[in-house]
Amino acid sequence: MKFNSLILIVFIAILGCKSSKSNKGHDGKSGATEIVNVLHYPQEKHFKNIRQITFGGDNAEAYWSFDSSKLVFQANNKAWGLECDQIFTMDASKPLDSTEIPQLISTGKGRTTCSYFLADDKTIVYSSTHLASADCPPVPKKEDYGNKYIWPVYEGYDIFLADTKGNQLKQLTFEKGYDSEPTVSPKGDKIVFTSTRTGDLELFTMNVDGSDVKQVTNELGYDGGAFFSPDGKKLIFRSSRPKTDTEIKEYKDLLAEGLVQPTNMELYICNVDGSELTKITDLGNANWAPFFHPSGKKVIFSSNHKSKHSFNLFMINLDGTGLEQITYDKVFDAFPMFSPDGKKIVFSSNRNNNGTHDTNLFVAEWVD
Repeated sequence: MKFNSLILIVFIAILGCKSSKSNKGHDGKSGATEIVNVLHYPQEKHFKNIRQITFGGDNAEAYWSFDSSKLVFQANNKAWGLECDQIFTMDASKPLDSTEIPQLISTGKGRTTCSYFLADDKTIVYSSTHLASADCPPVPKKEDYGNKYIWPVYEGYDIFLADTKGNQLKQLTFEKGYDSEPTVSPKGDKIVFTSTRTGDLELFTMNVDGSDVKQVTNELGYDGGAFFSPDGKKLIFRSSRPKTDTEIKEYKDLLAEGLVQPTNMELYICNVDGSELTKITDLGNANWAPFFHPSGKKVIFSSNHKSKHSFNLFMINLDGTGLEQITYDKVFDAFPMFSPDGKKIVFSSNRNNNGTHDTNLFVAEWVD
């Protein structure tokens, strides 16, 4: 989960800083370094029958239902009357028509992020700021922070349950500060999420009804975007762990303003109780959006370690060996998730968008 889609703007701003062929997008800028109307690159041997299933706007963080038939995702599309991200569901087998607005799950108020199906496939967990304000929260200006790439961790975020028709069912978190990035164990019994309730951005688990909250991580730095292993026993997540006095001060100063700088992150794995914490990447730049391979022996993730100007998907063994490049995009690929049946993968990408800022969803059959 994961970054909210504002991180797409951050990262795409990196990608767009040298754009010369683009014309439109947020603030009139493209999210691509060049126009790349490619659906499937020849080197992408693990993909078969790739399909684009959204067309236009910002569509990201799509996650499968337990029966592998539906997707829940966040989107910001002005054509749908949106000013910032809201949560939607769609049939994974049927691309959205350009005029079709999918089923709204969230309230349509505030900003949302990080949604996930519960095991019954009738309930969705997601995070939202709608109780703090019905308006979209303000986006910080990077020029106020030395043009560094930052994104907000809004203290108005809390975690909620809704059904697949958008009926709001229950609020799960009530602590002051940021509670967000929930994902659900394949066993269906636990939710992992990120919270500032202890003063830092740490991982916590809770039951799907919000009870039995337990802290997982406790080291200084942003721990987030966590997912369970297929057997529900381990967690994979991204983390920025400041080490030097300068890094620590910068991290704490930004966090005090509700901000994080997401440009230097590595992947960590641990048991659900936080034990046996192990760093599995040391690649530099931003390594994030990890998800377990169906075997439970590998992790797929997004990274710009090979080029600061493009994000691609990579796969790595849990011991940090066997790094393999999966996608070969010239722009942005992220948020990969394998379907629970192991047959398909969904991801978000700037590919095939005619040089615009649009981020769309793509589904492919997975070939090991």
